[in-house]
Amino acid sequence: MSIRNTPFVSGEYYHIYNRGNGKHEIFLDDEDYDRFIKLLYVCNSEKKFVFRDSITDIGIDAFDFEREEPLVSIISWVLMPNHFHIFLISHRSDLWEEDYNPITEFMRKLSTAYAMYFNKKYGRSGSLFEGKFKSKHVEQDSYFNYLFAYIHLNPIKLIQSDWKEKGIKNPQQAREYLSEYKYSSFQDYFGKERKEGKIIDMKNITKEIQNAHIKELFEWIAISP
Repeated sequence: MSIRNTPFVSGEYYHIYNRGNGKHEIFLDDEDYDRFIKLLYVCNSEKKFVFRDSITDIGIDAFDFEREEPLVSIISWVLMPNHFHIFLISHRSDLWEEDYNPITEFMRKLSTAYAMYFNKKYGRSGSLFEGKFKSKHVEQDSYFNYLFAYIHLNPIKLIQSDWKEKGIKNPQQAREYLSEYKYSSFQDYFGKERKEGKIIDMKNITKEIQNAHIKELFEWIAISP
């Protein structure tokens, strides 16, 4: 396992992200998004598994997979055509060793499983992602709040590429688009009941934080520069 400049620490929040090699798209259709979303759930486990053997051949829904205690607690996530963002924390102090930690193990399983699926489906070989995944330590409350909003606002660039520089031209359209965007945890925080909600560990996000995030996010959309 390669050594990071800043080692991960148990009980700390991290922003994890990566993109396609050469900035190429890593999600080409709904099936690709669906597979990665399911892997977000099933790879978050100490168990070893092969998706075909553990899910497909048995004929179960991926979200019914008995994964036992997860490696990490995912706070929010988003998938975009050529990259992804995951906001997470790991409380599994029992698993941390000098050459092993739950965050790296989760990302290894997730990246490997998806790359194998993608390469087989599209008849390609070689690295799918742009090197090892990137990470930022979330040390301050201000970055915590910013990251929450940033992850959930990310899909707006698909309908307005310059929204960060020029502000959101149509706040109502932006809210509606985010509410319908299936490939993030936005819907799970905004009251929609769906099986993908099992990816999120709501125990680590109090109702006060959830409600504040909802309020601040919609206010930010309305008054963006």
